[in-house]
Amino acid sequence: MNLSNENIIHIKNDKTEYIQFKKLLEYQDIITHAFSLGINVNYRTITKTEKGEINKVNYNKAMYDYENLCTSLELNKNNIVRPCQTHREQVKIVKRKIKQGKPDIYVDEYAETDGLITQNKDLILATTSADCILMLFFDPVTKTIANIHSGWKGTLKQIAIKAVEKMQIECNVKPENLICCICPSIRDCHFEVRKDVKDLYKEKFKNIKELDKIIKKREDDKEKWNIDTIQLNKIMLKQKGLKEQNIIDSKLCTVCNSEIMHSYRIEKAGFGLETAIITLK
Repeated sequence: MNLSNENIIHIKNDKTEYIQFKKLLEYQDIITHAFSLGINVNYRTITKTEKGEINKVNYNKAMYDYENLCTSLELNKNNIVRPCQTHREQVKIVKRKIKQGKPDIYVDEYAETDGLITQNKDLILATTSADCILMLFFDPVTKTIANIHSGWKGTLKQIAIKAVEKMQIECNVKPENLICCICPSIRDCHFEVRKDVKDLYKEKFKNIKELDKIIKKREDDKEKWNIDTIQLNKIMLKQKGLKEQNIIDSKLCTVCNSEIMHSYRIEKAGFGLETAIITLK
């Protein structure tokens, strides 16, 4: 299976496979990026067990997967910096590595954080997902990158907008220069919610005129609605000043492609995660 389309290319080698965005590849002398496919960075690999001990077997598997991806891209996995991803709207600036000789994963500095920004070279910003939206940002003028995790709660809290605002204030980024690439995620074809979540979205985004096209009631189940969170993020980013041509969508649904991508809705317990990475050279 080759997932390449007008916006992305699908790359496979003997150790790993991933997609890259054609728009970001125009700047491959400045940045390196990728969204992994089928890499089993399990959510429980780096968290603590109930006994408070690190699950070393799964942790080592995660590090092996990160190393394969980074080796394919000629990167050092020890430069990875990953937020704890607690479905909040907090975004932080990364200026240095904290741990020496291993990735900064689940460190206290990035607790309750779902997005990272940096202007420093050789820091690999990473996020993981099993259906949520991951967004890679790059400003070629100020040489600023960001990696944002936006699940349904993050989209409701407008984390993408908060990331843009933080880049404006702290990195002198102009929104019209920003490129945003939207990685594979669950799409409106499979993102079903009940009335409680639907009502939250209706209230939060009531001023968006296209809302009736974004939130649709299912014909086969009167108790559920489908929400197009991708379109919501695109609208928010355009309202914030990003150019439409600089918002690049992978156009891939993790559920529709669950044979090659991890999806929580399909895998349930024991689900794996994809990772998105971006770094300045």
